Amino acid sequence: MSTNCLFCKIIAGEIPATKIYEDDKSLAFLDINPVNPGHTLVIPKNHSENLEEISEEDLCDLIKSVKRVGGAIKESLSPNGYNVGLNNGSGSGQIVPHIHFHVIPRKEGDGHKLWSQGKYEEEEAEEVASQIKAKL
Repeated sequence: MSTNCLFCKIIAGEIPATKIYEDDKSLAFLDINPVNPGHTLVIPKNHSENLEEISEEDLCDLIKSVKRVGGAIKESLSPNGYNVGLNNGSGSGQIVPHIHFHVIPRKEGDGHKLWSQGKYEEEEAEEVASQIKAKL
């Protein structure tokens, strides 16, 4: 637990949240600024800021909870589908520095778009792939 982390305070019961699911390792609650009704955040109870910091064991437990919550959203709200998203670091839009997955119910025509897409310049894909492979 981090004493100054908003999500750790929710886990500790210091800040209220509309809880959807909880077990020994994770907590799921409604996002206070939902993309669509039912937009849920799923967080680990052990504090980790991002995907690189979380232990593999905690990540496995967390994604199991994401799956469970997604299934419950699908059965209860009958969306056409749902997005599962992770903003990893401030440059990606992560506001609270405690790893969390968004489970967002989607309906056709809800007006929400995914990210924009581009194209690689000639030989750019090979260069980018080479840089990534060098760190694996």
